[in-house]
Amino acid sequence: MHLAKQHLDVGLFSNKRDEQLAFWQQTVGLPYDHMGKVGGGVQQHRHHMNGSILKMNHARDALPAMAPSGIVGLQIAQEGLSAAQALRDPDGNSVTLVPKGQDGVEGIAILLRVNDPAAHDRFWTHAMQFERLGEGRYRCGDSLVVVSERGKVESAVGQWRGPGYRYMTVQVWDCLAEYAGILERGGTSGGEPRVLGDTVRYAFVCDPDGNHIEISQRASLTGGAL
Repeated sequence: MHLAKQHLDVGLFSNKRDEQLAFWQQTVGLPYDHMGKVGGGVQQHRHHMNGSILKMNHARDALPAMAPSGIVGLQIAQEGLSAAQALRDPDGNSVTLVPKGQDGVEGIAILLRVNDPAAHDRFWTHAMQFERLGEGRYRCGDSLVVVSERGKVESAVGQWRGPGYRYMTVQVWDCLAEYAGILERGGTSGGEPRVLGDTVRYAFVCDPDGNHIEISQRASLTGGAL
């Protein structure tokens, strides 16, 4: 996979705009970047996170009642910490600030609950071409995807707008080529490629439990026409 950025991004959805912004900016301490409209009454509030972006998607209308995704937590490396600090955002999503380098976390780690660890190993190493660091640990750039627990996860293929953590984003040079390659290597489509103005071309694929991974070709990173 040809990365345009060495960091994964993370997206969550909430109806609690003001509370979420206060939490991520003041409690966690993430610098605010900007707000973008992504359609369907959703405003995306983007925050810097060690080179990654935390996308707090505020939905104007009530979010559908859906089972949680398999993304059960987020770890963010922070300089100067002597011990991990476990937090919950206003919707109860788990986020932990960890000393930089602890358990190999240099930027962020995205924690997963999975139905079948072996199926995830095949997906992350073969379909997504991430580097295996050890059992249940996969690296993309300086970001980690970590299988932290085994348990029941209800699939929601094609339904990525729901409460809580819902997707991660991989920034690539060529969305169409990477999307096609992932499907050829056994990945499942979660949404065909589309273009948002002159900003980004993106598509979604899904892991074995239906968690969504956005394959994004962002003009500000690639410098070319979409």
